[in-house]
Amino acid sequence: MITLTNQSANKVNKTYLYLVCLVAALGGFLFGFDTAVISGTVSLVKNDFALDAVQEGWFVSCALLGCIVGVSVSGKLSDTYGRKLVQIISAVLFLASAIGCMFSTTFTTLISFRLIGGLGIGVASMVSPLYISEFAPPRYRGTMVSLYQLALTVGIVLAYFSNAYLASHTTDTFETETFRAIFSTQVWRGMLGLGALPAGIFLLALLVVPESPRWLLLRGQEQKAREILTRIDGPVSAKNEIEAFNATGEEGESNLSEVFTPTYRRALWIGLLLPFLSQVCGINAVIYYGPRILEQAGFTLNNALGGQVTIGLVNVAFTFVAIFTIDKWGRKPLLYVGVGGAVLSLLIIGLLFQMGVTSGPWILLFILAFIACFAFSFGPVCWVVVSEIFPNAIRGKAMALATLSLWIGNFLVGQLTPFLLEEVGSAGTFWLFALCCSPALWITWKLIPETKGYSLEAIEAYWKDTYHSNRTTDL
Repeated sequence: MITLTNQSANKVNKTYLYLVCLVAALGGFLFGFDTAVISGTVSLVKNDFALDAVQEGWFVSCALLGCIVGVSVSGKLSDTYGRKLVQIISAVLFLASAIGCMFSTTFTTLISFRLIGGLGIGVASMVSPLYISEFAPPRYRGTMVSLYQLALTVGIVLAYFSNAYLASHTTDTFETETFRAIFSTQVWRGMLGLGALPAGIFLLALLVVPESPRWLLLRGQEQKAREILTRIDGPVSAKNEIEAFNATGEEGESNLSEVFTPTYRRALWIGLLLPFLSQVCGINAVIYYGPRILEQAGFTLNNALGGQVTIGLVNVAFTFVAIFTIDKWGRKPLLYVGVGGAVLSLLIIGLLFQMGVTSGPWILLFILAFIACFAFSFGPVCWVVVSEIFPNAIRGKAMALATLSLWIGNFLVGQLTPFLLEEVGSAGTFWLFALCCSPALWITWKLIPETKGYSLEAIEAYWKDTYHSNRTTDL
């Protein structure tokens, strides 16, 4: 039987905790910015390079292919060289991508730098929430990892704002041809190039944050880990966490094959299915192709971009619901309510398109309802769950596998959405998303344990207990 150690008497250093976790969450900001900035550039790049539907899909999804490659190597890299160094690598890749895209002269060059940016996104999407989950005390872990999703949504909305601003404030007053192209004739260059600013901030901030204490413990550097844990949550908590870690008998790297053993099979299914379903529910179809979808609903291009800004703001606002409740209500209640609401919203959107109700605000309102439901459930809870369910010794590799599943789903949506919108229609596309979203309710009911407040070591021990006792109840 796993028991939860009461740490309420310990006084956490919240300023230090929030600062470090916010730095790591900047990886999510860059993820969100790069994901959303593409929505304002698709039609512009399509016109400048005379792209067909396949090339258009490739422009959007090529970065996702880079993400798949990046996340595939991130687990091994982070387990070998540490969480901090791998985050620094991701920041450098982001920076190179933003600058390279801004000055690309051919479609091939643009694709190449989009792929580089994808590598950075893939790496950051795995290692940033992993780092936060290993850094935060158990009673704050859900909130802290949710900051990653919050930063992601802020990145999305700022990309929408910057896209809308640059699209409506083009100027031809620059003397040099390069600046005229970036801010006027080919404004998509300015949209993509703005990512260099947050990437530079992320890179500099990472230089002053500590390494993950649990990675240090895996490497036998107990004194360094103790100093960090003491600064976060005091000497008593540091002592308890180190003792709990040592009780697992883990040190150094373990083989990924451990996660395929019967003991962790349920955790593996959660790690593979939940991230995949969080993408094929259609969230990034709205992010990537929102202006196109809203144009089909009767909006003009400028109004559609404005609608995207509204979508981004709702995404940010409802992420706070998860931040304030995930460590109080738990992970499962948020999934039940949010996923159920998302499925219902998708069904209604499809029905509105099918009935031809494209005038008025109805489609936008239910898209906003879908975004709101995703923002407090699938979005943050997925990252929290996959960052805490795997054993310490293979957490990096196992979470990389889970994040790879997410990016495969993301890639499929990015590549297939233009085809679906043209061949199946908007109604059929949203109904398909609803069908793909609904299995998450069954997974939440049958597979996911409630993990709020439990240490990573207690969750690891839970899998061992349930396997040996055939018990499938929550912790």
